Amino acid sequence: MTTRSAELAAKLRLYRSHGITRDPDQLSTPSPGGWYYEQQVLGFNYRLTDIQAALGSSQLRRLPLFIDLRQQLAARYDALLTRLPVQPLHQRDGRSSGYHLYVVQVADRDRVFAQLREAGIGVNVHYMPIPAQPYYRGLGHDPTDYPGAQSYYRQAISLPLFPTLSQADQNKVIQALEHALCA
Repeated sequence: MTTRSAELAAKLRLYRSHGITRDPDQLSTPSPGGWYYEQQVLGFNYRLTDIQAALGSSQLRRLPLFIDLRQQLAARYDALLTRLPVQPLHQRDGRSSGYHLYVVQVADRDRVFAQLREAGIGVNVHYMPIPAQPYYRGLGHDPTDYPGAQSYYRQAISLPLFPTLSQADQNKVIQALEHALCA
């Protein structure tokens, strides 16, 4: 667990195992025997298998390399995009990003997105504002109450960025983006 909150850790342990507990201190009724358990909340099976844990552990050792490669590619995008009418997301001074995504804002995002996809470029849109998701609208959230999020969403497009992205492939992304923006 990665929390300092004992209360949150207990809730997470409960949810990770289908909401089931055998802990006598958490049972709603006294246990009639060692076999007894209670499902107290609707949880799921969030436990990792040994194989998933081994894979995760090996990937964590490679994480610094992955982040370094992503940062190099992002810096290259920054340099190559200065001549295009796009606005990369601003990174605050003194901060560092692992660049899970490389997002730019463009005018006419839907047209640019379609042209890039047609050119075989794996762009995407990240992320639809949470208040616009049906679940949250159902809770009474109105997306128009979040004009900044809506403005971002209308213009955001994520360019391909992954540790094995070659400079040649990155050049293809830039060329296709330039063509889409100037069309």
